[in-house]
Amino acid sequence: MNIALVTCESLAQYAAPNIDDEDSLLTRHLRAQGHHVEPRIWSNPAVDWHAYDVVLLKSPWDYFDRVQEFYAWLDRMEGEGIRMLNPVSTVRWNADKQYLLDMERQGVRIVPTHWLPCGTQFQAQVVFAALGTDRLVVKPAVSGGAKNTFDLNLAEAERRSAELTELLREEDFLAQPFLPQIQTEGEWSLVYLGGEYSHCVLKTPKSGDFRVQHYLGGGIEPREAPAHLRRTADDIVQRFAADCLYARVDGVDANGELLLMELELIEPFLYLDTAEGSFARYETKLKASVK
Repeated sequence: MNIALVTCESLAQYAAPNIDDEDSLLTRHLRAQGHHVEPRIWSNPAVDWHAYDVVLLKSPWDYFDRVQEFYAWLDRMEGEGIRMLNPVSTVRWNADKQYLLDMERQGVRIVPTHWLPCGTQFQAQVVFAALGTDRLVVKPAVSGGAKNTFDLNLAEAERRSAELTELLREEDFLAQPFLPQIQTEGEWSLVYLGGEYSHCVLKTPKSGDFRVQHYLGGGIEPREAPAHLRRTADDIVQRFAADCLYARVDGVDANGELLLMELELIEPFLYLDTAEGSFARYETKLKASVK
């Protein structure tokens, strides 16, 4: 196949010494199987997307900084009939964290979420009372990489209310209770390829932090997915991502149940180098997806 591997202008801010460059590893593997693979920046207007058999989203990690431009690009790809993986409609749905509320309405257990609409005032007492917590996390509805993400107790939230209100002038945010399991146990990431379970890692923050991203010092440990978490993740993928080449289910173990934090369907790191055979499974599912 002739493949466009979609990336962004700079991956440097996500580089970390404790993890390999997944884009390069995947490209090397696909080329070794006889595919023609070219990295292409999604925001480059000069790219001829029609020149490729498939446009494969991999690392457009700056989309949340220019989301309206990203939406316009998705519209163009859809309008011109470009074959994209994952599908454009799924990517558009997954870009805004309102999808979590959509999943909750359909019976998925998510982290309790209080929506903070654009243009409203951040009222610390109201948010803490609504969530019934003494510590919360506030983050944008369209975000990635822990951008503009705050870990706050009530006093800190009241002190920073003006700052948060200013941010709310630009975009929607959401607030969720802080999950102590992230620091005590970690965050589970279950990876699916072609709708089928592939592998799993447990991500842990560095000491004193709550963010598990590897480029922020978080740790990554390959683990077999606990059966009770796997059952729930399997159901989520079958219901919401069955037509996707790749999916990553992120969550915590809350009293023996998976509490969903994110269903990552746009540009997730897939930790392919942590599991034997994962690159081969990726390529097999890719070929099946474009038949």
